[in-house]
Amino acid sequence: MSFALLALGLVLVVEGLVLALAPGRIEDALRLMASLGLDQRRMIGLAALALGVVLVWLVRAG
Repeated sequence: MSFALLALGLVLVVEGLVLALAPGRIEDALRLMASLGLDQRRMIGLAALALGVVLVWLVRAG
């Protein structure tokens, strides 16, 4: 449980930094995402999911 809370905390830190330091870039990124098709967004999400799983596995294994 503490590992999940740590992970959630780190995600919130990164998200907060992005919103605090570059709020205009978030709008640009959202416009870019809106211009992509559903299949492209799904593939980006699956790739991010796979990368996250690999990173967590590497950290836990090492």
